[in-house]
Amino acid sequence: MVNHLNVSYLYKKRGVFYFSKRVPCDVRSYYKSDRIVICLRTKSSVSASRASKSLYQKLDDYWTSIRLTKMQVPAEHMLLKRPLVNTNSNAPLLSEALSTYLRLKGEGKNKLFVRTANRSIKYVIELLGDLPIDVYNSKDASKVRDFLLDRGLLISSVKRIFSSIRSIINLSISEEGISCINAFSKTYMPDNDNVDIRKPIPAKDIKHIQSLCREYDDDLRWLIALLSDTGMRLGEGVGLLKSDINLNSKIPHIRLIPHPWRRLKTRSSKRLIPLINESLWACKRILEYNNDSIYAFPRYTSSKECNTNSASATLNKWLKEKLLHDYVIHGFRHSFRDRLRAVECPSEIIDQLGGWSLKSVGQGYGKGYKLSVLSKWMNKI
Repeated sequence: MVNHLNVSYLYKKRGVFYFSKRVPCDVRSYYKSDRIVICLRTKSSVSASRASKSLYQKLDDYWTSIRLTKMQVPAEHMLLKRPLVNTNSNAPLLSEALSTYLRLKGEGKNKLFVRTANRSIKYVIELLGDLPIDVYNSKDASKVRDFLLDRGLLISSVKRIFSSIRSIINLSISEEGISCINAFSKTYMPDNDNVDIRKPIPAKDIKHIQSLCREYDDDLRWLIALLSDTGMRLGEGVGLLKSDINLNSKIPHIRLIPHPWRRLKTRSSKRLIPLINESLWACKRILEYNNDSIYAFPRYTSSKECNTNSASATLNKWLKEKLLHDYVIHGFRHSFRDRLRAVECPSEIIDQLGGWSLKSVGQGYGKGYKLSVLSKWMNKI
């Protein structure tokens, strides 16, 4: 017998809740069926309602992205068509330089690398046109800088985009043997002092969020709890395998290693992290939850990619709803270092626990601190 509830997109079958939603006509061609039905694997109406809202939002966001890709460029008729300045140039077009860069340097890189390169070059072409790389001048580069700042990008983001553009053009100059100056090599960037710094999250707010994580008790909250007491970067946590978690050891810990779908930021990012308090609870819940996946967070991770951006947007939105101030998920990492400082933990141990870059040659000697020593300091916080 199937019992329908007075809750949108939910129904109950043999005591278990299901999510059901008809696929909109304009995106129907992307699906094998005209209806999506997902077992929520819960008998709790509260959990089912929460999961239903989350699933609907995720589907709605995905359908919106499909609709936007079909849409023509708004005000396309107003775009400037800049003519080539130097019609006798034998240099490759900027788009050709991008193709060369991706062909030579894109092998084995993840989607983020490719997406970043494409987006950076797209900004230049959108504003200046697809020109030979020796045609652009320093004034053009300044226009790109101002264009990006006017769009509201932080100066740190603009610097990263310019770094990508420079690398792409430099490679083509080298490969093609062109005698020209990279117009984007010496563009002035404004001072960065007025940029807001990510704030560490105060201890009382961390405890509040951790208590909410236990209350909600789902994969998103397990991820937050895990980060709150390990200091891991978001991508490090999202890309974990279940086998990276070792609860059978005398000292429960995570063995953080690179994976094809998620590389580590630095060599020192590869490390052992003792599990304490909420991070230990989160890892127990991850392993107890049988979803037939090898990934700790299959919602965001697959063999092809680790979707950290999506996780960041979702978690930051939830944090802003629950806290008075605009803290972000990376704030837990800042707080982690402050918490270790507060118990007078040696900086070398702090760097090893957080996977921060080594400050001296001497730090790279030997095997580092044993797990038992790391655990002692972790338990002090």
